[in-house]
Amino acid sequence: MAATTVAIAADHAGYQLKEILKRQLEDMGYGVLDLGTNGPDSVDYPDFGQAVAQALVARQAIYGVALCGTGIGISIAANRHAEVRAALCHDALTARLSRLHNDANVLALGARVIGEEVAKDCLREFLGTAYEGGRHDRRVAKLS
Repeated sequence: MAATTVAIAADHAGYQLKEILKRQLEDMGYGVLDLGTNGPDSVDYPDFGQAVAQALVARQAIYGVALCGTGIGISIAANRHAEVRAALCHDALTARLSRLHNDANVLALGARVIGEEVAKDCLREFLGTAYEGGRHDRRVAKLS
C-alpha cells in the first residue's frame, strides 16, 4: 500500500485545501492516508506535522503533504524527524526543485498564502519529479 500512498494532514487553516488536494491525489491514482484534521475547529499544527512525519517513518506512505496557514509551522514540525525532508513550496518551480535537488519527501503548503490552483500545480510537480541524485547526494546526506 505505501508504494502508492501519500499521507496528508492539515491544521484548521489548511483543512479546506487538504480536502481539495485529497481529491487531486485520488484523481492522480494515489492512495490517500488522511491524518486529519477533520474540520475547521482550531487545532495545533505541530500534531499534524508530526503525524505526516510518523507515517513516512513507519513506511505507511511514500510522500507526505502538510498544510497550515503559512506552511511554516507544519514544515518545522515535520522536519524534526531525520528521515523527513519537508519543503515549503510557493509555486510549481519550488515544488519541482525540492524533489529534483533536495529529494524532499513532504510537500508543505500555506493555505493562506497560495491559492487552490497553485497548490494543485505544486502537488503535480512534486509528485511528478524524480530526485536527480549525483552532485546533490552528498548534500542531501547531510540533511539526515
